[in-house]
Amino acid sequence: MIHFFFSLIYIIFFSFTKSEDFIDYKKYKKTKVNVKIEEIAKGCFYYPWGMTFIDKNTLLVSEKAGGLLKVNIKSGIVSRIKHNIPHIKFNYGQGGLLDIHAHKDGYIYFTYSHDFNDEDSDGKSLKNSSTAIARGKLNDDEIIGLETLLIAKPKLKIDKHWGSRIVIQNDNLYVSFGERDAGMIAQDPQKHPGSIIRIKTNGNVPTDNPAFRGYEEWLPEIFQIGLRNPQGMAISPHDGRIFFSQHGPMGGDNLGIVNFAGNSGWKDIAWGGTEYSGRKIGNVPFKDIYDQNLVTWIPSIGVGSIEFYEGKVFPEWNGDMIVSALKARMLARMDFKNNKIVNQEIILKDHKKIGRIRDFTFDSDGNIYLVSDDDQSSLWKIYRN
Repeated sequence: MIHFFFSLIYIIFFSFTKSEDFIDYKKYKKTKVNVKIEEIAKGCFYYPWGMTFIDKNTLLVSEKAGGLLKVNIKSGIVSRIKHNIPHIKFNYGQGGLLDIHAHKDGYIYFTYSHDFNDEDSDGKSLKNSSTAIARGKLNDDEIIGLETLLIAKPKLKIDKHWGSRIVIQNDNLYVSFGERDAGMIAQDPQKHPGSIIRIKTNGNVPTDNPAFRGYEEWLPEIFQIGLRNPQGMAISPHDGRIFFSQHGPMGGDNLGIVNFAGNSGWKDIAWGGTEYSGRKIGNVPFKDIYDQNLVTWIPSIGVGSIEFYEGKVFPEWNGDMIVSALKARMLARMDFKNNKIVNQEIILKDHKKIGRIRDFTFDSDGNIYLVSDDDQSSLWKIYRN
């Protein structure tokens, strides 16, 4: 009877929603471009999360358990980088050492789940943690001069929904913070979880952030609120706008645009998603008072990293967005024309050796490199003859 009740709610819920509001990735067609796949470094990475090139032939890869590795993409040789990023929490959940971003200013920027090592009076761990941002410089095979730029407030216990993707535009550092499975905390601009923050690359706060432009109740670092678990961000080569991707609950994964004082609506709305029990979230999937999605996937694809393609290897893709998906085990292309997505297609899906695609990046020619969410992940290259 209870199962029937929730099913009825689900049917009623979607009967008032336009079907064109949602995309079913299972209807995507495979690209006609003939892509090739090569294994560059076999089984070298333990649950990798982020990737960044530091020069034409050298790639850094972060591992959730705290590892930082350097890969020569020509030889496939992998070496380990020393670092002292403090208090990384990783209990086979979603936290750990997360994104990594090499910038032209010479710094390597990191996001990670910061464990405060708090204990109660009996010496038992309180498991308090927050998303944190740090930077340092790579000297030989060691990160030196490490600086902590920001640790999110408040402390929370659950090891979920860290977000943690980094982009840098000019000297502004944007980082996506997940809401740590705390729901409506994402609607509180006095708390970091569930937001996109913007700080300077040195940790200072820009004076044109919302808190200084009519949103005095907002924390000074917060640029946008109402997000659930945003694990992708990318800067458009067309107009400089910043796009993000985020995980919905059961359904509702989406792409959106970072907006000044924007609000994506979580958890007042869920973009057509439901609780994993099937229980409805909110009264409607979308509301006009919130920022609108560009794409909303039902069922969820497990959307992760996003990047706009620029390169000579696949010139027909220049200016289009590439999207990775964990659950759907795919790499997809969003075809952009006049700043709008006009078509979507699959580049790679269900490769028997790759599995859940965690992150990807491009080399200077436009070849695609990717890693999977696995304890023996390889580094893979997608190219064409």
